[in-house]
Amino acid sequence: MYLALGSNLENPVKQLNQALQALEKLSTVPVIHSDFYISKALGPQSQPNYINAVALIQTQDEAFTLLKKLQKIEDNQGRNRNVERWAARTLDLDILLYDQLILGTPSLTIPHKEMLKRVFVLCPLYEIAPNLILPDQTDIKSAIDKLDQAGLNTNLQRTHLFNQAK
Repeated sequence: MYLALGSNLENPVKQLNQALQALEKLSTVPVIHSDFYISKALGPQSQPNYINAVALIQTQDEAFTLLKKLQKIEDNQGRNRNVERWAARTLDLDILLYDQLILGTPSLTIPHKEMLKRVFVLCPLYEIAPNLILPDQTDIKSAIDKLDQAGLNTNLQRTHLFNQAK
């Protein structure tokens, strides 16, 4: 299962590191994750930039159970759900892909319905899964090539932000 991680409040690098530690407890194998990327917020531009990453986990949980566990991690890290849609947040965890599952419900859509529009998701996903074929048979590189990468700080793709915050 591929998950997107994002934060732009309360020390975002620390938030992502804590989330990765929590994901280790959910995963049946060691978590693989991308480097951390900086991107502009999608919502009001007055908010801080986001730190983003993608992680690969393995779990026996079905998709809805995993979603509930991810929301608990968000809540434990101070996520406020009573704000506008594009508000700043301490932590955002999204299920991007769950094997080859295609699911569309009011509470969960897999593959994530916006992932193909988000360079801050596709670039870190490509970093850890360069040969990935999406459920619609699109390869990850072709999906990235369709996006404007100007909003992503690519200078951080190979930095050690992860190690600096440990």
